[in-house]
Amino acid sequence: MQPLADQLIRSWIHADPGAWPYTQAVYLLFMLIAGALLTTFTAVFSGIVSWYERRLAGRMQSRIGPNRVGPAGFLVWVADALKLISKEDTIPGDSDHALFRAGPYFVVTGLVLTFVALPFGDRLIAADMNLGLFYILSVTALVVVGLIMSAWSSNSKWSLVGGIRSAAQVVSYEIPAGLAIMVPVLLAGSLSTQGIIRAQGGPAGGSFFLAGGWPWNWFVFDDPMAFVSFFVFLTAALAEGNRTPFDLPEAESELVSGYNTEYSGMRFSFFFLTEWANLWVMSALATLLFLGGWQIPGVAPEVIGHSAALVFVSFLVFVVKTVALVNVVIWLRWTLPRIRVDQMMVLCWKYLVPIEMAAVLLTALWMLGFAHLVPAAQSAIHGVFFLAAGAVPLVLFLRQTFANLRLTSDRVDLTNW
Repeated sequence: MQPLADQLIRSWIHADPGAWPYTQAVYLLFMLIAGALLTTFTAVFSGIVSWYERRLAGRMQSRIGPNRVGPAGFLVWVADALKLISKEDTIPGDSDHALFRAGPYFVVTGLVLTFVALPFGDRLIAADMNLGLFYILSVTALVVVGLIMSAWSSNSKWSLVGGIRSAAQVVSYEIPAGLAIMVPVLLAGSLSTQGIIRAQGGPAGGSFFLAGGWPWNWFVFDDPMAFVSFFVFLTAALAEGNRTPFDLPEAESELVSGYNTEYSGMRFSFFFLTEWANLWVMSALATLLFLGGWQIPGVAPEVIGHSAALVFVSFLVFVVKTVALVNVVIWLRWTLPRIRVDQMMVLCWKYLVPIEMAAVLLTALWMLGFAHLVPAAQSAIHGVFFLAAGAVPLVLFLRQTFANLRLTSDRVDLTNW
């Protein structure tokens, strides 16, 4: 936001930002505006995706879903918010009242702060930190603090067991997630979220089919280790976000909703608001780390910032990729069964952590081995790997999907959407 503020001071005030006495006040105003916009986006996205997931689940399970409030039931999330705000906010008499009240706010704060370093397009970011990924990993620790605080302060055995289980799950899966993030960090040579995206823009001065965010320039198709790391990161993100098949801390059949058992009203909804907003966080991180972020195919990264139209296109590209991954996460939730807690921990510590340790080491060796190649040769290797690991599996998947539809005589009916 600082470059934008400096530009406005120069163009509107005709002053030097470094010497003008009110520059800090303008910075503060921009920070407040950015915070209000990001917080509003978090709340609105959580509400809309709650409606969308229920509608999509209804289509997948041949039932109706929300369809009463607004067109296609779209305003049901507004009705839910009004209902929860008007509900009685009960607090257990034997609980620690101060910590009980504060717990949900820690969870929401840990989520909202991640949006500070998450980009929405070229130059569309609140703070382009050179340690952006480190900052994101740091502030998400507040979510664990909030869950444990909520569980312990409830003075309930069910809540405490659910909170401890949730903390163990989140802390455990932060290890493979962090190691998976190290792979694109090594490939880009930067911890900046914008820097990692720009590193996926193809060789400098390349032709139309080499420059920009073509799929063969994405880190997911850079080498086999990055390809594996993408799926490890997505799995770990599902576990950290308590999404099926890893939703054990709040599983109805397990712990009577777990850490949020004693909550009611709006404070109860904060936990689910965080879960739905986290869909954007995990999908946006996967997009910027492995799927080229806001890169426009055929357009070099250094060209985008000079055109407002291209900046808007970069915003659309990033949103489309992120929303596509959100759909995949929702699809997984209503497809896969829930696993046991021991299976969840075995998957993390015996499989994902060793795999990612090897991936980080092999990525470093891969970079040393291919560093001497010219950019055209490196692009050719990326293109071959994209065909083998991306294009061909996608074609086979679509072919098998349509074959299954023809075999079962199913048809896609969206007349009641």
